[in-house]
Amino acid sequence: MKIAFIGIGNVGSALARNLAKAGHEVTIAPRDLNSDSVKSAQVKNPALKLKPVKEAVAEAEVIFLATPFDANEKALKDAGPLPGKIVVDCTNPIGPGLTHGLKSEISGSEYLQNLIPDAKVVKAFTIYGFENLQDSTYPGYGDLKLAMLIAGNDKGAKEVVSRLCEQLGWQPVDVGDISMSLHVEHFTLLWVKMGRVQGRGSNFVWAMLTR
Repeated sequence: MKIAFIGIGNVGSALARNLAKAGHEVTIAPRDLNSDSVKSAQVKNPALKLKPVKEAVAEAEVIFLATPFDANEKALKDAGPLPGKIVVDCTNPIGPGLTHGLKSEISGSEYLQNLIPDAKVVKAFTIYGFENLQDSTYPGYGDLKLAMLIAGNDKGAKEVVSRLCEQLGWQPVDVGDISMSLHVEHFTLLWVKMGRVQGRGSNFVWAMLTR
């Protein structure tokens, strides 16, 4: 698939590199084509293409939004119209003291969907730190796959994102429509507080067991 990344920090760089390794045509579309994060991403994976944002998103089948949440509105405005595009929201609204940045009144993904109503927003790749996006392997658990929660209103878009999750070693778990993103974002805050604040570290993930 043709995939474009808006934002190429730790999260974007990890996902872009692994999607390129999985055989996708990945283009990074940052605001600053000469930024240090762009240079670092290209050094780690020279296969990544680099294009201005409007050109990259126009060609892409799937767009990953991996900017800081506060930069999302400007980034989407720079991208231009996105009718019918699948937009994977990898961002989280974080407020003071690791609270929900939108006061839990609405999810960040719902906010984005309202900004780009003609696009198909799917929440994904947000519930862990970037370290687990760099390397999703956890040896010693047999065939058990790590869970990746996704949410969105469009079934077809979620199916596309689910296949990408599987290619990256995750078990996609569809939790429902875009409103469920609020709970996914709280899940992210839980992971951050456990891993970063309590000192558990980044080497833990969730799995979904069924019978």
